[in-house]
Amino acid sequence: MATETEQGLSGHLRGVTVTTLACLAGVIAALVSGVVLGTTAEAAQSTLGVVIVGGFVVLQFPILRVLGVDVQDFSAKDYIYVAFMTVTLWFIAYTILLTSGVQL
Repeated sequence: MATETEQGLSGHLRGVTVTTLACLAGVIAALVSGVVLGTTAEAAQSTLGVVIVGGFVVLQFPILRVLGVDVQDFSAKDYIYVAFMTVTLWFIAYTILLTSGVQL
């Protein structure tokens, strides 16, 4: 059982890597949003949180390249998947931070 092919990561390992990084980026973006914006009701209305998560979406592609994922083969579906997973995890994690009222 080979985990790598001659062209790079196997399909399964590629998928796990992309999904893991997208989920971790979303949670980290939520923590950064909580630190930068706070966890108050006013912070929930700030559009800077969307800019933060957008930055984390864009930041993933060079990291994926370093991890051995060939992003040149990405289709529109792959880019949408990365953005969707990151934004979804950011939304869930930041919502939990906002509603629990933790201080970061």
